[in-house]
Amino acid sequence: MENEQRTLSPEQRVVILGILKNRFEENMDRHKGLKWANIQAILESNVEKMWSLHEMEITGGEPDVINHDKKAGEYLFVDCSAESPKGRRNVCYDREALVSRKEHKPQNSAVDMAAAMGIELLTEEQYRELQKLGNFDTKTSSWVKTPVNIRRLGGALFCDRRYDTVFVYHNGAESYYAVRGFRGMLRV
Repeated sequence: MENEQRTLSPEQRVVILGILKNRFEENMDRHKGLKWANIQAILESNVEKMWSLHEMEITGGEPDVINHDKKAGEYLFVDCSAESPKGRRNVCYDREALVSRKEHKPQNSAVDMAAAMGIELLTEEQYRELQKLGNFDTKTSSWVKTPVNIRRLGGALFCDRRYDTVFVYHNGAESYYAVRGFRGMLRV
């Protein structure tokens, strides 16, 4: 993810567009009323956004369009992998948490990874909206954007789905687990 240029080769663009189109067509219930041709046209004119979607894909996020913000004129892509993306697990919440660990530091933090990928962590509300589209994180969990007052006290929030219910929990921001990652959102 250390790609300074944030661009894809023409071949990579064709591949990611093909993956996104197939996922779009296989999951029409996630984006009723939207047309792939409109989305593709916007993607083709946003090379940096395509790079971010590629990063979401190669880390296991399986990004898909879940909404269209007509007022802003943006399509919302969110990680729709069944479980928290494999390439984004074993991370603490943010840089402050990473620096505060004295030993057994994780490789990265969720907030830093998301920023490097050009995406945002889901908020609790966005996470709950995603869960209306399917059953996500039934075996894993995902960090979500944590309110400043909670983070200031050393905590961070994460969510999962168990017993057909979405749960929100707290943990020390410096904690990390093999089954906890994060889901992201990209506005295009």
